[in-house]
Amino acid sequence: MTTTLADVIRVAHELWPLDGAEPWDAPGLVSGDVQAPITRIVFAVDAVSDTVDEAIELGADLLIAHHPLLLRGVTSVAEDRYKGSLLRRLIKADCALLTAHTNADVVIDGVSDVIARRLGLVDAVAIDPGAGGTIDPRVGIGRVGSLPEPTTLGRLARAVAELLPATAGGVRVSGEYDAPVQAIALCGGAGDSLLARPAVLASDVYITSDLRHHPASEAREQARLGGGPALIDVSHWASEWLWLESAAAQLRLALPGVEVLVSELNTDPWNFVITQ
Repeated sequence: MTTTLADVIRVAHELWPLDGAEPWDAPGLVSGDVQAPITRIVFAVDAVSDTVDEAIELGADLLIAHHPLLLRGVTSVAEDRYKGSLLRRLIKADCALLTAHTNADVVIDGVSDVIARRLGLVDAVAIDPGAGGTIDPRVGIGRVGSLPEPTTLGRLARAVAELLPATAGGVRVSGEYDAPVQAIALCGGAGDSLLARPAVLASDVYITSDLRHHPASEAREQARLGGGPALIDVSHWASEWLWLESAAAQLRLALPGVEVLVSELNTDPWNFVITQ
């Protein structure tokens, strides 16, 4: 039987239910004919010029992006604006666009779950459980768990750097290199909104992305008084890229006969860094 875009949407929303998305989020179908046949899908973190070009060049019928292209309201999709240009190119190539964002962050086998599993955390639960009305402590934003054996902050940071794809910004750390760590909190993508959560404060280290100066400085000063975790700040793109292969494998299992590819293009916005 022919797999249609409607079939893919149904499976995607079963895997990553829309009711798990944050109120401000905009996951779901962005463009495409729901009756169109789907034989090849490309997964990417971002719908940007490079990944759109890649999807079109690969003959994909559907690009699934983690980050919504139309997260914030727009009043024009004119082609002299990049969002309009991307949509035109996708539509002209008969390539639909679907996004799975915070609804894919919170689920079991979601973005943060994949990081926790790859780091070997045991007994991992959500930092902020309750997404989508579930009472399952494994469903929600972020994850907190423990390493099987204690290590040092420096060694953990090195393990994180080796786990993630390389980016210009690398991995930044706030804390003492030799400090012992075992209780780990983490959140794929931007996670400074969780810094004050009890589960994060009770951890030895918090791994996330996009930590701003003031929240990071305040967390560092509090930690010096014995009241908070060390910090590991990683690339937003890199932290979420790890999820793509897991998500693609789920789709391959649910949609036999559909080819699902994972983009390996680095869409981190930073190209290089100058050190002093």
